[in-house]
Amino acid sequence: MSTQEIPRDEWTTFLERYSRQHEGWLATLEVFAADIGAQEEARDLPLEGITTATKDDPKTISISLGNNPEDHVTHSIIDPTRLWLEQTSEGANAALEIESAGDVKTLLRFRSALLAEMVDGVVLEKGSQDQQSSSSRKQ
Repeated sequence: MSTQEIPRDEWTTFLERYSRQHEGWLATLEVFAADIGAQEEARDLPLEGITTATKDDPKTISISLGNNPEDHVTHSIIDPTRLWLEQTSEGANAALEIESAGDVKTLLRFRSALLAEMVDGVVLEKGSQDQQSSSSRKQ
């Protein structure tokens, strides 16, 4: 696994792209802090999105998981200081780590780390087949 830090001035753009790329992927959200230890906030819920409060200087990052009211979780990270992307040796995105004030770390891990191109290819292929089937029925 390799880890790279995302420069602060790229956070908003990076998180928008990351959210689109991984929307619907099953994820687990954990928080690590000296006073509370390791706390799991959500397990195997679909990623809805990751956003910043402002584009210029992200003072809050919000992670939303779940696709219905019964299991929806929104976790806000106040005063984030560092953002890290963890990738597998094949280059697939495995996790995001967000450090914030007070040495609190938030970890968003995916249940399966796949190359985004592989998933997108499957989705596009299925979408193309659906469109072809729909077109054939119309004719």
